[in-house]
Amino acid sequence: MGAMPNAGFFRGRGLPAEIIKINPNQPEAKLVTYVAERIRAGQVTGMPTDTFYGLAADPLNLRAVDKIYEVKSRSRHKPLSLLIESVDQAEELARPQSDVFYLLARKFWPGPLTMIVKAASGLPLRVTANTGNVALRVPAAEIPLAVIRAAKVPITATSANLSGAKECTTAKGVQEQLGDRIPIIVDGGVSPRSVASTIVDLTDADGRWSVQREGAITRQELLDLLGDA
Repeated sequence: MGAMPNAGFFRGRGLPAEIIKINPNQPEAKLVTYVAERIRAGQVTGMPTDTFYGLAADPLNLRAVDKIYEVKSRSRHKPLSLLIESVDQAEELARPQSDVFYLLARKFWPGPLTMIVKAASGLPLRVTANTGNVALRVPAAEIPLAVIRAAKVPITATSANLSGAKECTTAKGVQEQLGDRIPIIVDGGVSPRSVASTIVDLTDADGRWSVQREGAITRQELLDLLGDA
């Protein structure tokens, strides 16, 4: 990328996104810090994960959360998923969890498993879309993990596409859909898989689990670990 222009900070809708190439296996610390600072400043960033490219923002910054809904033209009744770096961070964002949560986390994190759990009381209602729930995932991808650590906050994980449009597996795809709506797109190469994460709902009061979306991890894999729902 070379020099990091401050102009990127002021980009807004209607201006082309700044493309920042980061090594997906060994993310360059200087570039990661630059992206993390932009996220901490309230910007929305296109970023690779271990599934599709996502829109990364600080979920504790309500203006940044609003921007995500605007960028995607997404209904505000849909909660946002969050990428986190560890089970410890999950415990900060969620209420105390069941044994099922820890079994799943040990088996499938980092990886393409999103778990919907009861949110901690301090999480903004806009993130949970007033549901009281939050969806969490530790990605098996070095760039988002490095950015989370550098920003010292979880980041949003909603797919980097217009609501209802095809998910993106490259930075070019994000640029084509959202290039005039977001200020920065991180180019980390082609996504390692083109299947969405599996979503498991753990919010049932009786401790039952259910699959909301079968994705990269199959229902059979979950049954093999947990038994019948």
